[in-house]
Amino acid sequence: MPENARLGGSIDQIDLEFVEREATPRLLMKLSIQLHLAGLSLSNTVSILEVFGVERARSTVHNWVHKADLQPEDGHSPDHIAVDETVIRLNDEQYWLYAAVDPKTNELLHTTLEPTTNKVIAHSFFTKLREKHDVDDAVFLIDGSLSLKDACSRHGLDFRYEKHGNRNSVERVFREVKRRTSSFSNCFSNADADTADDWLKSFSFAWNQLI
Repeated sequence: MPENARLGGSIDQIDLEFVEREATPRLLMKLSIQLHLAGLSLSNTVSILEVFGVERARSTVHNWVHKADLQPEDGHSPDHIAVDETVIRLNDEQYWLYAAVDPKTNELLHTTLEPTTNKVIAHSFFTKLREKHDVDDAVFLIDGSLSLKDACSRHGLDFRYEKHGNRNSVERVFREVKRRTSSFSNCFSNADADTADDWLKSFSFAWNQLI
């Protein structure tokens, strides 16, 4: 599919039902949300709006992204799933990002942001993943994480250790998330963990549209 078709479809899926009174044309609001999630900083996104004669604060664009409540689509049935956990820093605090990726398509299936990592959190992550997608017959690719191994076993899921190969897909996602959260720290300035978690789900939506 041509890249511009993907972008157009992504914009069409952005729901602005949260808007009550907003002077900004809706198409420009959708474009701003898409551009920021696709990699443009808030400052540069605001500059694009200025080209169209619209002046808005960076916080306004950030609020649009947050209120749009974008998330990856449910209902996937992948054969393999790469799952991992990694540390990211927000506001100088450490959080654990859990992510599940379809290595065949590189699509993000599910993410969650947690203040720590343990077996209970890993089990909860797999519970929500199974609620969203048909994954019971999939092979899960994990590294040496004991909590992920325990969660797979408790859910009765097939898994195998893999350091590279198909796991490169989830590593690629983590590199991009870390780049975005470190480069665009204004996204998370004084934001709580729930807001950051919402932003990461919105990022997942955009990622799946553009890969």
